[in-house]
Amino acid sequence: MNAATIVSVIILVLIVFLAVRYIVKEKKKGNKCIGCPYAGDCPKNHCEL
Repeated sequence: MNAATIVSVIILVLIVFLAVRYIVKEKKKGNKCIGCPYAGDCPKNHCEL
């Protein structure tokens, strides 16, 4: 593996780690639809996971 491949893998792993961390934090807050702008106060609650 050359240096460019190693840097690319590290960046990819960091992006995945940060995405998973964000999802876990939002789930702990109680948001069911993380991508929805009305996740916290959706009146229909139609995006249950």
